[in-house]
Amino acid sequence: MKERAVPAPRQPSSFVALLAGAAFALVLAGCAVQTPRLLAEPPADLPRRVELAETPFFPQEEFQCGPAALATALSAAGLPTRPDDVADQVFLPVREGSLQLEMLAGSRRRGAVATRIPGTLEAVMRETAAGHPVVVLQNLGLSWIPRWHYAVVIGYDLDEGAFVLRSGTTERLQLAMRTFEHTWDRSERWAFVALPPGRLPTSASEEEVTRALVAFERNAPPSAAARGYLAALARWPGSLVLAMGLGNARYAAGDLSGAEQAFREAAARHGSAAALNNHARVLIELGRRDEARQVAQQAVRLGGPLHDTALATLRAVDE
Repeated sequence: MKERAVPAPRQPSSFVALLAGAAFALVLAGCAVQTPRLLAEPPADLPRRVELAETPFFPQEEFQCGPAALATALSAAGLPTRPDDVADQVFLPVREGSLQLEMLAGSRRRGAVATRIPGTLEAVMRETAAGHPVVVLQNLGLSWIPRWHYAVVIGYDLDEGAFVLRSGTTERLQLAMRTFEHTWDRSERWAFVALPPGRLPTSASEEEVTRALVAFERNAPPSAAARGYLAALARWPGSLVLAMGLGNARYAAGDLSGAEQAFREAAARHGSAAALNNHARVLIELGRRDEARQVAQQAVRLGGPLHDTALATLRAVDE
């Protein structure tokens, strides 16, 4: 999906209302793909109504829907933030808006793991039911006159057939699911949740969670990254990438015992030369050289592209 700078409407209240009248009259003549099926057969395990009423509200200023939406999601996640705190990080004056990549990066800079969720109405519902406000990108205009806008979904009502949003200058916007679907569909259903490390989205895939954690780890305190990897590994215990991430984060945090355990378990489960090599290195630092020698020898025997690295680790045992 091409990244878009997302400006807020110049006259949020009157302009959006006027535009909505024109745009929604057009789109409602089309076909909402997900809404009819969802309303006819809603997931049995979801409550019929959810509203995260305690979610903070920050009325946007001109062109500032990105910072306002991000501050809303971060504050709801227990990371108190005001739009001014993130405006310089996510708002691009030359474009009069915010790029999606900047929104994700801005979340990470404030200590949250920003994870994309599936582009389905059910995923949005599941996240809000789990207590996670969802940042969404909408086009409030027409396909040939786009008006990109960030909002935060804080709930839904199946009986009303509507979503509830913090949007623009409106603290509680109730929007018909059919209308929401059309405006969201024009952004290719782009959405994410920003959560503290250790708390996982309920709907995101293993691939998206892993991608989010790897990106988070680049600038996060190692201990925070370790919490994120540990939680993800509990959900997907078969992931070598998550297991290695946990070991590396613990090592970077100075937790040698924790790193040793993570690499040992990864090596036992996956027979990975990388895990064996890292395990041996940590054992050396712990002064457990006999064990380190045995583990390094296993890594050497596996061969492959890490053969030379494992051989260097084996030699380091007796240095």
